[in-house]
Amino acid sequence: MSQQHPIVAVTGSSGAGLSTVRHAFKEVFHRLGIRPAIVHGDGFRRYTERQFAALLEEARSSNRHISWFGPECNHLRELESFFDAYGRAGQGVFREYAHNEERARVLGIPAGEFTAWKPLPEGSDMLFYEGQHGGVAAESWTRRQASGTDFPPDIDRRVGEEGIHVARHVDFLIGVAPGVNLEWIQKIHRDCSKGYCSEPESVETILRRLDDYLHYIVPQFGLTDINIQRMPLVDTSNPFVARDVPSPEESILIIHFRDRKRYDFPRMLARIPGARMTRTSTLAVPGGKLKLALDVICAPIFEAMMERRHKV
Repeated sequence: MSQQHPIVAVTGSSGAGLSTVRHAFKEVFHRLGIRPAIVHGDGFRRYTERQFAALLEEARSSNRHISWFGPECNHLRELESFFDAYGRAGQGVFREYAHNEERARVLGIPAGEFTAWKPLPEGSDMLFYEGQHGGVAAESWTRRQASGTDFPPDIDRRVGEEGIHVARHVDFLIGVAPGVNLEWIQKIHRDCSKGYCSEPESVETILRRLDDYLHYIVPQFGLTDINIQRMPLVDTSNPFVARDVPSPEESILIIHFRDRKRYDFPRMLARIPGARMTRTSTLAVPGGKLKLALDVICAPIFEAMMERRHKV
């Protein structure tokens, strides 16, 4: 962690709504006059789309499951080194990924490929990371083993063999984890509406990556400062036949705070219409108030970071 070069990370699976949070934070940064270096986690993938497709075919032939969630397909050590370098000196090397044709035109590369590794632009006030591994840490497994959770016997080899601990470099870590059926509905509809793949292919991806989801995504939510869960208020019992995604107005946000002493809950309740406390560390907010809730909750955190930075 760094007072002079703070790092804010939003972590969760693809289809969870990370981009919605990113756009909301952009508005907060603009209002506060903060200049963030914004980095997307897919730039730290190990393979191009074509390489991954070939690897996936090979894995299927040997009845082996791989996904973008697991360490085999990501440069997690490079991600940790990048966070470490930014925290120390406000610098770091990253690359960008063209996830669609529109982004490919902007970057000047084919869709499904990466730019060259390059240094971050100078002059940023903080690093803002959005991706699937902003809180990956071997420690997350250790905590759960200590609590009696039954993990596979090879868990240390699968996660902790390289001592990866991305989360320790992050000053403010936010987890986005909708109810799992809602998350699957969002992914299927996103994949189909944007032409990424067909509905059966999207469902196959969900099932194939489930093991990696349980072992490499879920444990991150035990290390976050804040977790945001969007829970539907309509029937989502069978996510594979849902005709549409529940709207924000058909949802409720469950926001959990790890260190409740850090936050001014009376202020939050006064400023967020319809908000209420369900536990001493948990806030329930109407689903349509996400942007407002992120502003009310996080703006004071960001302002304090900038004050500390200027003092240093």
